[in-house]
Amino acid sequence: MTRLRSGFTTGTCAAAAAKAAVMLLAGRSAPREVGITLPGGDTVSIPVFYARMEGGRAEAAVCKDAGDDPDVTNGARIVAVAAWTDGKDILLEAGEGVGIVTRPGLQVPPGEPAINPVPRRMIREAVFSVTDRAVRVVLSIPGGRRLAERTFNPRLGILGGLSILGTSGIVRPFSCPALRTSLKCLLDVALAGGCRAPVFVPGSIGRRAAERHFQLDDGYILEVGNEWGFMIDSAAREDLEGILILGHPGKLAKLAMGQWDTHSSRSAAALPFLMSLAGEIYGRVPPGISTVEGFFSALAGDEKNRLGDRLASLISGAVSARAGTAAATVLVDMKGLIVGRSGDLALWKSRTFSSRL
Repeated sequence: MTRLRSGFTTGTCAAAAAKAAVMLLAGRSAPREVGITLPGGDTVSIPVFYARMEGGRAEAAVCKDAGDDPDVTNGARIVAVAAWTDGKDILLEAGEGVGIVTRPGLQVPPGEPAINPVPRRMIREAVFSVTDRAVRVVLSIPGGRRLAERTFNPRLGILGGLSILGTSGIVRPFSCPALRTSLKCLLDVALAGGCRAPVFVPGSIGRRAAERHFQLDDGYILEVGNEWGFMIDSAAREDLEGILILGHPGKLAKLAMGQWDTHSSRSAAALPFLMSLAGEIYGRVPPGISTVEGFFSALAGDEKNRLGDRLASLISGAVSARAGTAAATVLVDMKGLIVGRSGDLALWKSRTFSSRL
């Protein structure tokens, strides 16, 4: 088996670009690579894409290498422009493609560049390894605004570009911890915004249905993906009024089965469970069905709602037992039409004027 190659975080790259720029600003020759000390104490050598003087400022860039991780920032240029300033510390600013935090609940307060605490410390240490003078550093990521649309940033209230991230300085391929950190950030931002009844959806189908059937405050709809166990456990540690689970039964039926990681490679298929449930309710199962969507489509309206409501009840019970708080469930088909519901929806209807519920 081929071992996957690790890479470097945007925080490591930003620290390297800042150090290269300050080296040039301090009168040294343009470096081809710089050494950066990672949070764990190891030192790594980061190639410098370019370093040049422009008037009284120095500019340097590092190309992000995410290794074998499918990171949207892989190959992006992290650019630092450095200039001397008054004072005794490093002044960090966001340039093109670096986002600005607009909501509370993240590690950085609203109004600040989206540069997390660990990268800030790495940048400061890298700069002060070259000089003890105060420096203004402007970080940019050309094309970062477009790339940010493929990340969690817009939902987190980080506007205008990407975040400068990293806790270890290293990108480990297909990092589950990184995904969970992003999901927990979504929940933290929702809570900081006053949300006490979040809506958990698997993905875009659930999100569109939630927006269609409810009028919810921005940030109340959280895309969980397959990390249901992690997110429900995270919610259980908060003082919530309730949780609404909303999405397609092909994914959400797995929660009733006790499958809290719903990825297809790590969980059982939902269709056999639904067939067994339909057999208990109707004493028969529609023949020749190969998908959950097809299974529901083959049922008459009242049969569909009866099965959907029963499944939703099982999901609500499973989530409520794990979260220790009230849970409601709304199931929708691929078109976003409701096929089942369970629990007291008054908590969410208080924010909606929809007649569909």
